[in-house]
Amino acid sequence: MDQQDSSRLKQILKNRRDKLAEYVDAGKDPFQITKFERDNNAENIKDNYAEFEGKEVTIAGRLMSKRNMGKVSFGHLADRDGQIQVFAKRDEMGDDEYARFKKLDIGDIVGITGAVFTTESGEISVRVAKATLLSKSLRPLPEKFHGLSDTDTRYRQRYVDLIMNSEVKKTFINRSKIIASIRSYLNERDFLEVETPMLVSNAGGASARPFETHFNALDEDFKLRISLELYLKRLIVGGFERVYEIGRVFRNEGLDTRHNPEFTLMELYQAYTDYHGMMDLTEDLYRHVAQDVLGTTTITYNGIEMDLSKPFERITMVDAVKKYSGVDFNEIHTLEEARAVAKEHHIEYEQRHKKGDILNLFFEEYAEEHLIQPTFVMDHPIEISPLTKKKPENPEYVERFEFFMNGWEMANAYSELNDPIDQRERFKAQEEALAQGDEEANTTDEDFMNALEIGMPPTGGIGFGIDRMCMLLTDSPAIRDVLLFPTMKPLEK
Repeated sequence: MDQQDSSRLKQILKNRRDKLAEYVDAGKDPFQITKFERDNNAENIKDNYAEFEGKEVTIAGRLMSKRNMGKVSFGHLADRDGQIQVFAKRDEMGDDEYARFKKLDIGDIVGITGAVFTTESGEISVRVAKATLLSKSLRPLPEKFHGLSDTDTRYRQRYVDLIMNSEVKKTFINRSKIIASIRSYLNERDFLEVETPMLVSNAGGASARPFETHFNALDEDFKLRISLELYLKRLIVGGFERVYEIGRVFRNEGLDTRHNPEFTLMELYQAYTDYHGMMDLTEDLYRHVAQDVLGTTTITYNGIEMDLSKPFERITMVDAVKKYSGVDFNEIHTLEEARAVAKEHHIEYEQRHKKGDILNLFFEEYAEEHLIQPTFVMDHPIEISPLTKKKPENPEYVERFEFFMNGWEMANAYSELNDPIDQRERFKAQEEALAQGDEEANTTDEDFMNALEIGMPPTGGIGFGIDRMCMLLTDSPAIRDVLLFPTMKPLEK
């Protein structure tokens, strides 16, 4: 901000405080008002004009524009659902009331009582009989024609972003509808919504670095959860055969267009089914939510059309790598062969990586970006799937799938490992990986092992990234566009 702009802003701030002082001196301090009874809103009046024409209404909202034209003034009042024009005339309001109306600033929150009519230009309006200042805006909104376009400021001051950009408000309304639609779908299918701990002593269930904190009352270190999985499985052990949770999880990782350190995850578990059952549920759920919220099963993201009405493609990870890289891991039988083919294709790997890890590196390098239409990638290597049942006919692989759209992983699902002997061996392998430098590896959760030894039925489970789902269904370019208050680097002081 240059010196001239800074000086202008200081004058605006002073003028607004002076106006507030006038209201206070006149015994009309807006901040002393505790409630305001309104009987209508902008969109309802405009949608049902024939019903309201000539009738008196009381509305309230933020003044978004104002034009003073001598004895008459116009403005637009915005409430939660929309905007409506307000028309004030000195001869109808009286000198004092009209003078106070003229002094209102853009951004002020105002209550208006008056009759509904249509102006000569055909705009539905409210003729102001009385205007009540309910909250004085002491800081100006961004300029009308420049708006709030700086993305950093939009994310840091989301409250202003919502005021200035109606499309942003629509995005978050649709986000709420998406989550409500998911809940409705699952509740109708006899799933029970539950809540599990966020502060945990062992942050397992995913490959991610946790945030750590200290609990003073117990003098113990705790972690913020990275997943919902292990507690929800405990509930399956306890006899809740269908459970789900929608909640925040926390991963100590970087920021980019698809990652935020705290994000919303939905996990569900269903006894007596497997990963094929989870595929069927995922396919049906995505269609249901898109139709329910958007009114269509064909969505467009960044100009690319994706059709949810067709059967989702199902392909194994080995076949996907073969299709897009030409490398057939069915023909690769040893770690040495896997390392050799990785070097040929300039795939960087670590010494701790095994054959299955290298297969996954090939998949990430060659296949992911091509998975635009809804696709289930199945049968992952056991090395990267410590909580998943082996495929009986091929124990190097597990009954797992990842769901992809737009080249993004949208969901991750298993036939859940319920063999406590096998699970302990998997945890042991994870701890060895941790010792070798894998900071995202799991450690043994003894209470979870105790639960498995009590006995867990065959179970299918899945985790959905709610934020990415919202990005696709609202055509939002970055995860920050679907998080009301995304994590931001602190401003330098």
